[in-house]
Amino acid sequence: MLVLTTVRFFVLVYNVEVVPRGISSLRLLSLTKHKNLCHSLLPHRTLHLVKKMGATEADSSKKKEMVHSPILTYFSVITLLSTCPPFVILLWYTMVHLDGSLLHTFNYLLENGVQGFVNIWPKPTAIAWKIIACYGLFEAALQLWLPGKRVEGPISPTGNKPVYKANGVAAYVVTLITYISLWWFGIFNPTVVYDHLGEIYSALIFGSFVFCVFLYIKGHLAPSSTDSGSSGNIIFDFYWGMELYPRIGKNFDIKVFTNCRFGMMSWAVLAVTYCIKQYERDGKVADSMAVSTVLMLVYITKFFWWEAGYWNTMDIAHDRAGFYICWGCLVWVPSVYTSPGMYLVNHPVNLGVQLAISILIAGVLCIYINYDCDRQRQEFRRTNGKSLVWGKAPSKIVASYTTTKGETKTSLLLTSGWWGLSRHFHYVPEILAAFFWTVPALFDNFLPYFYFVFLTILLFDRAKRDDDRCRTKYGKYWKTYCNKVPYRIIPGIY
Repeated sequence: MLVLTTVRFFVLVYNVEVVPRGISSLRLLSLTKHKNLCHSLLPHRTLHLVKKMGATEADSSKKKEMVHSPILTYFSVITLLSTCPPFVILLWYTMVHLDGSLLHTFNYLLENGVQGFVNIWPKPTAIAWKIIACYGLFEAALQLWLPGKRVEGPISPTGNKPVYKANGVAAYVVTLITYISLWWFGIFNPTVVYDHLGEIYSALIFGSFVFCVFLYIKGHLAPSSTDSGSSGNIIFDFYWGMELYPRIGKNFDIKVFTNCRFGMMSWAVLAVTYCIKQYERDGKVADSMAVSTVLMLVYITKFFWWEAGYWNTMDIAHDRAGFYICWGCLVWVPSVYTSPGMYLVNHPVNLGVQLAISILIAGVLCIYINYDCDRQRQEFRRTNGKSLVWGKAPSKIVASYTTTKGETKTSLLLTSGWWGLSRHFHYVPEILAAFFWTVPALFDNFLPYFYFVFLTILLFDRAKRDDDRCRTKYGKYWKTYCNKVPYRIIPGIY
């Protein structure tokens, strides 16, 4: 119940918005239209703080008014700032030391109170800081120095077009080969990472908070582009962020580093770590751990293969660099997203060949469909609607809309293929994939399924919010689209 309540709260505050006076919420939402996020691996949006980008100094100083109750807005943000860090520690401690049992955790806290929680919070140690520093510097070096194709992101509201170097696949391969080689040749044992995992999370919690303070100060004093600004509220600026595309120097993109090269890469590194820990301790890797790890690695491989497409999503093209996205990627992803594997280290399950292969095939199929949904839409957009969809000419709606400058433009809405089944069908295989890499843990405890439940509620909420934005942007064309594709996520049901 505690976990479900937490998940519901995380989703509730997605709808908190702050907008400048005199500009309607729906109008501002239309300014920030973005591609659907068909990848929901990063910590998702818990606050929608909308700022007028590129405003004049006079405009930016206007008094802000809140769409929702100010009390609810402040309460939501402050609660998340204060509860997410201890939740990460509780998750780790429950998984590693209390058999993944929420009941054991509840009883422990009931008996020992606040002091008991303070006692289980590990202090950041020198070895934890060294591991984080070595990993972070290694990934930063790969991001800067590995060759990659030049890729342009979408044009920002102020007319900027960010340029990236697409070397994610190379960085991913080099990282895993290097990490496994260090273990294989006896240079570094990854079990050290697992044995100091609590200390690493503790260091990440505090270090990432300091990093977010740096981003806040940088946004005020030295923004990297005109896609920066203040809401006039220090709490919201810290939480939501000041800059859309913060960089250090000309080429080091901070959000690519936090979201992709640190956050997503750490998911893969820790998944391998859990396997090695189990192998070193038991002399073998259980089939449940193997299936879960393979599916997660396939999914992460898909992400890096598609990384250039990710740079067009809301995480990069809309959400600013603040606590919610940067702290989340640096802390929430390595802890919450890896939790099924963390649990399986001490709770190996013998699935048997038939069940293990069945789960593996089902999971890989879901990941492929999720990828193909995005590929289908990207190809449709790239060819301006002239690509074949399932061997046929695509069905589409030509929708016009008006920009903030009064210009009339058009978009193509795909209504066939995967996108004819439902408006957000890609969320179905996304959710099912998370289920399949979790289900090898079976059902002795609920906590391994936290990410799966969190993701499900999150994506259903995201689909609704995206529909609301599109309805505002496209008007009658969106109504036609919904008549042609009536289901939001699950065909025939919802």
